Amino acid sequence: MYDREIVDQALALSRQGFSDRKVAEMCGVSVGAVRHWKYGNRRTDQDIDRSATCPLCNDRSLDRRAYSYLLGLYLGDGHIARHRREVHRLTIACCDDWPGLMDAAAEAVAAVMPHSSVGRLQRTGCTLVNSYSKHWVCLFPQHGPGMKHTRTIRLEPWQNEIIVEYTEAFVRGLIHSDGCRSLNRVRRPGKDGARWYEYPRYFFTNESADIRRLFTDSLDRLGIAWKQSNRKTISVARREAVARLDEFVGPKY
Repeated sequence: MYDREIVDQALALSRQGFSDRKVAEMCGVSVGAVRHWKYGNRRTDQDIDRSATCPLCNDRSLDRRAYSYLLGLYLGDGHIARHRREVHRLTIACCDDWPGLMDAAAEAVAAVMPHSSVGRLQRTGCTLVNSYSKHWVCLFPQHGPGMKHTRTIRLEPWQNEIIVEYTEAFVRGLIHSDGCRSLNRVRRPGKDGARWYEYPRYFFTNESADIRRLFTDSLDRLGIAWKQSNRKTISVARREAVARLDEFVGPKY
């Protein structure tokens, strides 16, 4: 019997995307114990019945806030690929400069598909947060061949319902994937010489007109003013609009 503190630590590490074996090493427990705490039994991953893990195919609840955030990440830096047989791999590419966003991505994946483990794969300059399931294609019907900007991206009615309910989470996911918060410097002449002024603003850049429209429609729903800076970039620069985004997005971390 392990102390509750060890159990909670192991579950927290699992939600962050560490493998069962790595969690076991970090906590000084067996892999079987970690799986028992996660799944309620000591069966291996191959023995776990995953047939009832899809909220669309089965009557399972869905963490709608986490899904709205994860949908934003997926539309920006995510993709789904067939792994083997009917199993698919969801991957979210995360820049190594922002470890906090990497953890947030792993937590969202775990919350949406709690019976599937979350892994991390290091690549040059980035880490791939991934998870395997037969049902990722159910949850992200926008999956398809080719890059997203080369095909139509439309949400299903049930997805629209979720992002309307949790618009802030959706916008946060989009900005965390394909957006940024930066300081704009402006030089203005004066009697005593030129002065520099700084003010924060947000950018969202995506090649897909459909995804940009989802972003701007969401900003409209939140009453946040925006403008199109160029062909593929949306800018939020008004002081009150930036302050509103700062309430639930803020600088990357």
